[in-house]
Amino acid sequence: MNPFLKEVAEDLIAKFGDNLQDCAIIFNNKRPAAYLQKHLADSYQKPFWSPSFFTVQEFFAEATHLKIADNYTQFFTLYDCYIEILKSEGIIKLPSIAKFHAIARIILGDFNQIDNDLVDANKLFTELEDIATINQQFDFLTPEQKEFLSQFWQSYADGKYKKQQALFIKMWQRMPMLYHQFHQQLKENGFITMSRLYKTIADGRNDVDFTAKYAGRKLIFIGFNALSKAEAKAFVRWQEENKAIFYFDTDRYYLEDETQEAGLFLRRNLRMGLINQLSNQQSFISASKRNVNVYKVQGQTAQAKIINELLITEKELILNDQPVESTAIILADESLLIPLMQTIPSTIANKKIDVNISMGFGLSNSSLYGLVDLWLSIQLELSAKKTIQHQTAEAFISHPLTGISELMRPKIMDALIKEQLVEVPFERLIKQGGVFVPFFTMVSSSAVAVSSLIEVLQYILQRELASKKLKRFDADLFGKAIQELTRLQDTLQHHIEKYGKEIELGFVLSLIQKSLSSVAVPLAGDPLNGIQIMGLLESRNLNFDRIIVLGLNEGIVPQASTGTTFIPDSLRRAYGLPVLENQDAISAYMFYRLIQRANNIDFIYNSLTDESNSGEPSRFIKQLAYESGFNFSYKELQLPIKTEVKREEIIVKSEKVQAVMNKYLSGKKYLSASALTTYISNPIDFFYKYIAGIEEPKEVEETVEAKTVGSILHYVMENFYEVLKNESPEITAPRIRAHKTNIPNLILYGFADNLYGKNDDEPKNERLNNVKKLAKSITFNGMQKVVVEIINAYVDIILEQDIENTPFTIIGLEQKGNISFDFEVNGVAQQVKLFGIIDRVDLKNGVYRIVDYKTGSDKLKYSCIEDCFDTNGCKINKALVQTLFYTHVYEQISKNENVEPNLYIVKTMRKEGVNFTSKNGLLKDEFLVTEKQAFQNALREKLKELFDFNIPFKASENPANYPYSIYKTLFGKS
Repeated sequence: MNPFLKEVAEDLIAKFGDNLQDCAIIFNNKRPAAYLQKHLADSYQKPFWSPSFFTVQEFFAEATHLKIADNYTQFFTLYDCYIEILKSEGIIKLPSIAKFHAIARIILGDFNQIDNDLVDANKLFTELEDIATINQQFDFLTPEQKEFLSQFWQSYADGKYKKQQALFIKMWQRMPMLYHQFHQQLKENGFITMSRLYKTIADGRNDVDFTAKYAGRKLIFIGFNALSKAEAKAFVRWQEENKAIFYFDTDRYYLEDETQEAGLFLRRNLRMGLINQLSNQQSFISASKRNVNVYKVQGQTAQAKIINELLITEKELILNDQPVESTAIILADESLLIPLMQTIPSTIANKKIDVNISMGFGLSNSSLYGLVDLWLSIQLELSAKKTIQHQTAEAFISHPLTGISELMRPKIMDALIKEQLVEVPFERLIKQGGVFVPFFTMVSSSAVAVSSLIEVLQYILQRELASKKLKRFDADLFGKAIQELTRLQDTLQHHIEKYGKEIELGFVLSLIQKSLSSVAVPLAGDPLNGIQIMGLLESRNLNFDRIIVLGLNEGIVPQASTGTTFIPDSLRRAYGLPVLENQDAISAYMFYRLIQRANNIDFIYNSLTDESNSGEPSRFIKQLAYESGFNFSYKELQLPIKTEVKREEIIVKSEKVQAVMNKYLSGKKYLSASALTTYISNPIDFFYKYIAGIEEPKEVEETVEAKTVGSILHYVMENFYEVLKNESPEITAPRIRAHKTNIPNLILYGFADNLYGKNDDEPKNERLNNVKKLAKSITFNGMQKVVVEIINAYVDIILEQDIENTPFTIIGLEQKGNISFDFEVNGVAQQVKLFGIIDRVDLKNGVYRIVDYKTGSDKLKYSCIEDCFDTNGCKINKALVQTLFYTHVYEQISKNENVEPNLYIVKTMRKEGVNFTSKNGLLKDEFLVTEKQAFQNALREKLKELFDFNIPFKASENPANYPYSIYKTLFGKS
């Protein structure tokens, strides 16, 4: 089938011959011009003078000497007018410019529709005191329109409306004056809105007679569908004046059927007298049956992933060195552009795949926009508190455009992590120099916000250019962003000087974000050859043999909602303003027009339901399948999901592994209680941590983690009892109570000690002095204040237990010790050093007690010692193993066998006490003696397994034994 524009080209040549250069050809958008030029060239087969091509807005802009006001000019002008109206009403409390911005966009949208559709603003916004006046003042309305109007005003009868309705009516009453003052002030300043220009052209009041030279039907409007009333009025007049002709892309299939919404506006155009220069009798949809494939895909981006499978024919053409001339991928959902670009390969068998994207690449999809967005976030943070969240600082340091070298990034991050600053002072970052200076310097006022960002971008652009790493496309993004910001700065400058401090910095930053989010940069490509990628709007007037439509879901085509407006639906219907059905009709026309001349059609939709997607195909698909007679084929494509196969990772004890393990056997390395329980719970974790030395990445704790709570609690208890012990090791209840006043300071020092980091070489007193200095600079955030209270409560629980247990004698605090432990491997005697740091050792009634503090969910109950060492079992009690470990170490050091393990589990000790218990009773006295021997026997068996070089490291068969392992991704367990 011939493309629509080819038929137009042939008809134009038949009508104008070689005189086409005197004509003006007007489209809805720019894209069709290149196609029409190609068809004209193919038809002429010789050099010719091209006609002038315009978009309708470009053409209408010729009708005035005034400048078309941009969005910012319109907004500030509207604000000026609104404030003047409020002042004239005697209102003192005026809305800030930031608060007005949200409703301004709605008001401006309504004003544009009023002008585009030639609505009398005075009548629309007239205050109606009684419903009966509708019949008197609005006798021009049809009965149906009067009914709509009556429905609206019924809810505003005197005495019935609430506060919100009263505010709405007040706003409604201001609208006529605001509307007229807004346009008047724009005109006085040399501006006009595009919609107001449409209205003046429709009324014949434009100040430039821009159509005078086009007598003889030389105005050629191509491919228009939904006309505003202003456009329609102007078009009819120009046709009557023999200036204009029209080419409508129609199909009898939907044009003559009144139930087909796709033909709604075309029928209106023809009824008002506009003449289509092409036949309205053709029916491309009914001409032949076509095959339509409907693909149901699970997932949003998964739609793009199947494109490679659908482009088999195009790939064969490329491999055979044949051009791809008529294939288009239409993005009904334009958010699929990036996934699609990532899916289509640039080459096949070393042959280039030509792709043209008419939509352009949105700046908001680029890393540059990410950097700008980061700067905006930083400025908002700085204006509020003069500090930066550590995640923000980390995002900046990690961003590719900051230019921070791979060598410097980890150093800067390590420094911030060491300081554990959840909130980083901006001065701390500026000290780094370079790009940190312009990026983290606080914007001093709203007036310099835009210019400050321009300076940042220029700084980075110059550095990137100097490095000669900047690609042409990235340079275009920088240029477009700086150009848009410069335009915004020029617009803002006058108004910022006028309003001064009344313009909030946050508002200006939001304007920057909005201005850049709409910027797009064209991508290289040939609009006439190769695979064309475009949105549904860009496809107007164009025809392709092969159509692939992505994102064809209900709610997207057609859209499920209209723009926000102050004009309710009933009034919109009464005055003939656009309503949801009009939007549906426009979408229907674009859909049917797109497929009416296509031979191969593929529809793809996302079947997954979420908050933004219905999971249903567009109703246009169902409608076409029901009515057209096309051969529909429904396919459900489920992309194979490949997960890493669970594997049993086995680490053989190679020579390198044995070399590390021999350090334990030779006494160069000590085996700690935590290392032992790690091996018992999951041997492969022991390998990664203690043999391979793979540590968990350090990071700043935004919320205080459980292990940090434990560290701080241990610090508080050690220092609490250290002061008492230095005075006298005999601890009594009165002494504990008297010393409790020091706990808040100890908790603060505990936080500081945790932030200070580890430094084993620093003398204890020197470290304490540094910790106290650091504590003075700490300001707790909300979450940290909660943690302080939790730790304070934990300390109270421990001290309550100790008070009940007084008097007792403190023997040692955080006491370190190591002992030799003998065992046998394959008949050979071996020995390791067992090392422990015991939280507390005290003496009560002749019994030495090992006290271990726990803030987690440890248990005092256990089944038997052997079960606690069973790697593949489900009854491991790590706390028991650790405490008996410390007990054995202390007994060997002190040469005292009368040592009892106690566990202070702060969450449960009030109810459950502090002694371990099994089915055979409390772990005390004679039972404790037998369990100590069982512990030593089980320990020897586990060490025999650990140091048998023929037994590899592998994961426990019970995943519950390592639920929080950081090494899961390494040993393949999910």
